[in-house]
Amino acid sequence: MVKVNKNFSNLVPNYLFADIARKTNEFIKANPDKKIIRLGIGDVTLPLAPVVVEAMKKGCDELGVKDTFKGYPDYEGYEFLRKAVSDYYGSFGVNVSADEILINDGAKSDAGNIVNIFSEDNVVLVTDPVYPVYVDSNIMDGRTILYADCTEENGFCALPDPSVKADLIYLCSPNNPTGACYTREQLKKWVDYANGNGAIIIYDAAYEAFITEEDVPRSIMEIDGARTCAIEMCSLSKTAGFTGTRCGYTVIPKELEADGTNIYNLWYRRLSTKFNGVSYPVQCAAAAVFSEEGQKQIKENIAYYQENAKIIAGTMDELGIKYTGGVNSPYIWLKCPDGMGSWEFFDYLLEKINVVGTPGEGFGKNGKGWFRLTSFGDRENTVEAMKRFKELFKK
Repeated sequence: MVKVNKNFSNLVPNYLFADIARKTNEFIKANPDKKIIRLGIGDVTLPLAPVVVEAMKKGCDELGVKDTFKGYPDYEGYEFLRKAVSDYYGSFGVNVSADEILINDGAKSDAGNIVNIFSEDNVVLVTDPVYPVYVDSNIMDGRTILYADCTEENGFCALPDPSVKADLIYLCSPNNPTGACYTREQLKKWVDYANGNGAIIIYDAAYEAFITEEDVPRSIMEIDGARTCAIEMCSLSKTAGFTGTRCGYTVIPKELEADGTNIYNLWYRRLSTKFNGVSYPVQCAAAAVFSEEGQKQIKENIAYYQENAKIIAGTMDELGIKYTGGVNSPYIWLKCPDGMGSWEFFDYLLEKINVVGTPGEGFGKNGKGWFRLTSFGDRENTVEAMKRFKELFKK
């Protein structure tokens, strides 16, 4: 008789964003005349940069010619893309070689799958509030999960507790959902903790391109000691609008080891069994992101979203609503007014001003009473949504 993985029964019944979609769609069905503005799910709205589109077209054209046709890609990604990523790290002073970079179809996949190479009896530590993928992928394997509290009091940047022993540590900076960022000094404390406890940090740098402040590291690999305790994952989804195109990369230093085993080699063994790589045209498009013209064009798009974030943050300032994020991050993490719960606030905004955000409670217990807005909408809708906010909350 077939048995299922009973660990799945420990998951919350629905993924957070599925609940949001259901409630929103029910409202639209009941109120077809209302104009809904979505500032919830972190999906981009600007199109791919022209240089990226042209590179993808060229890649497709090459597949139509016998002399330039490509079959299965290299598991770790084509060398031309890995070299482009390596050079990108070098542009902000970080030495990551091309043979330490593995191309994937977005950071979410590797963030969820990397645990395949680690024993199920490892103890996992996540910061709370937390991106649900980190938690759910470990619940599926039955691991023990500990939570480091990120609160208003610590600026939503928890630091390691020497009395807590963990094996795998998930960090995300700039953080999703809170927009908070670790400084170099704070991140060094996590690196020292990991090296001192034989732990590995799984570091999500998906939003590094939004960083503007000097003391906020773009990569954990900037921190002394990180190469012996950290894996870094990054995505082009938000950096270059690849949410539908799908491409990202993982960095595993060649010297990283655990339990007498080289981690790069172990991950490569898993990768070659369960992944056939990212398509050639998409890798061509991704490489164009890191070209001189590609960087110029995507920075224009990022600046557009950063201006949206300023508009949202400025509205919160005007209304006296507490928040984090909005600087170094496309997310604004606001404290629900009048002591409302986060799902209560979701319903209130949907009903009163037809604006959709993300209830903080969906990211963990420390998200109760908090709410996430995203700057990835278009400018007109962002301005209109903030106009509605002011009309609703102006004292």
